[in-house]
Amino acid sequence: MLRSIVGIRYAPAIAAKAHSQKRNTNRSWRMDETYIKVKGKWVYLYRAVDSHGDTLDFMLSERRDEDAATAFFKQAINNNGLPDKVVMDKSGANYAGLANINLLLILAGFATMIDICQVKYLNNIIEQDHRFIKKITKPMNIL
Repeated sequence: MLRSIVGIRYAPAIAAKAHSQKRNTNRSWRMDETYIKVKGKWVYLYRAVDSHGDTLDFMLSERRDEDAATAFFKQAINNNGLPDKVVMDKSGANYAGLANINLLLILAGFATMIDICQVKYLNNIIEQDHRFIKKITKPMNIL
């Protein structure tokens, strides 16, 4: 009980401290999603990494659709700033999600949009990292 009260009380301060110490990232992102099992339930793990392979943000979603992709991009941009370019695979939902973000940028009066690059081999950084994620989450699913 005390642990949860302390966690609730200090969580915003801890999050603010961690956010203030976060490294700056470059403005070229790689984005992809993969299907993993969490607590016995299959979910989509949306992830964004920079061009060096450092994780920028992630989100778990029950669905792989335009709304989930849009929500992920909003979260990632709020936490990391606006990228110049996002490399992704040929997923129509992810493309539509980022197109929604570009539309919101235009409506908000931004002069530049995010460049959407759909080249499969450029996304190898995050695809290889998914292999590691699946390797560490698979043994946890046995319990």
